[in-house]
Amino acid sequence: MEDIKAILRHEAESVLNIPVTDDYKKAVNLIVEQVHNKKGKLVTSGMGKAGQIAMNIATTFSSTGTPSVFLHPSEAQHGDLGVIQPNDVMLLISNSGKTREIVELVSLARGLHPDLKFIVITGNKESQLAKDTDICLFTGNPKEVCLLGLTPTTSTTAMTVIGDILVVSTMKAISFTNAEYAKRHHGGYLGEKSREQSK
Repeated sequence: MEDIKAILRHEAESVLNIPVTDDYKKAVNLIVEQVHNKKGKLVTSGMGKAGQIAMNIATTFSSTGTPSVFLHPSEAQHGDLGVIQPNDVMLLISNSGKTREIVELVSLARGLHPDLKFIVITGNKESQLAKDTDICLFTGNPKEVCLLGLTPTTSTTAMTVIGDILVVSTMKAISFTNAEYAKRHHGGYLGEKSREQSK
């Protein structure tokens, strides 16, 4: 039991130690400007476990009124890059800030649309990726709770929480309502609950 409590404390403390900066406000403002004012979309991307988080963030944004898609960085090099449009904004996730496919994606995307805007979630704010993007959201680079110190565990928790911050803050910025939520959730418990709350 104490081992489990120690893991919970480690994860909770790492979340509480995520640096809170004006970059969050800048990121939300950028998403609202590009997606809601200029009618672009949010394009998320990441490799491996970071990619799974990026995919979850995209679906959560879409369900809460901000159109978003996940772009696999490897598939982007084989034609899927074409999903990116001029007014889009990209949200990239890389704990190391050195993920080859993500670094290459920045270059490829800018080759397609030179004025494209980028937000990155990373544990390495000194990385070239962080410096090459418009807004860097730093995880605080927490130590992994994994016994080997290698498996993405605490770092992915921090990334997920940062994604939640962006989603909830954007919902507030666009005044997203229960009625709008219900329109996007026809089936299931959440759809039924949102329809009841919007009455």
